[in-house]
Amino acid sequence: MQQEWNIKLRSAVCVATGRPFAEGETFHTALFLTGEGFQRLDLSEEAWTVRGADPTAERPFSSWRSKFEPPAPPPKETLRRDDAEGMLRRLIEENDPAHTNARYLLAVMLERKRVLRPQPSADSGTLIYERAGTGETFIITDPDLSLSDLEKVQIEVSALLTGLSEPLPSAPGDSTAMVDQGEPAPSISPEETESAASA
Repeated sequence: MQQEWNIKLRSAVCVATGRPFAEGETFHTALFLTGEGFQRLDLSEEAWTVRGADPTAERPFSSWRSKFEPPAPPPKETLRRDDAEGMLRRLIEENDPAHTNARYLLAVMLERKRVLRPQPSADSGTLIYERAGTGETFIITDPDLSLSDLEKVQIEVSALLTGLSEPLPSAPGDSTAMVDQGEPAPSISPEETESAASA
């Protein structure tokens, strides 16, 4: 099934009532899988209760409660494109199936740093994250990596984070690849590797 994996922005208003959310107000987010990909709906407590009482209402793919925080002002300096979050955003935007493993590992790294918060998902092969501070929703495919796959993915992610647009090819049967010697690649800790393998 071809799906569009992208970032869904949090709304500042309830989609059912049009009422703006107040700072600190509890609201509900629901993701629905449609023919065009995922659709995000942000609903006030009241609208969520009304929706829940409707037996004909479609069941969401994923849903969770949050407290509304106004969008943070943009940082004075733009994020570097080679940091983990910037790279994840770029790979999600490109939607290249060749980078499914890298997107997954970057998301796990950001989860460990508490930048991304995991949310419930109806599909074990799809991870749903909410970005702390902005409320953006990140939808990531779980490639079900084995420990033997992780070394290759670590090298790919390190190459991407050092500014290489594509990881260098490895020899057939070789699970390692050379990284540009100009500057050392960022290391991915064993804890992040174990977390990715057990996620």
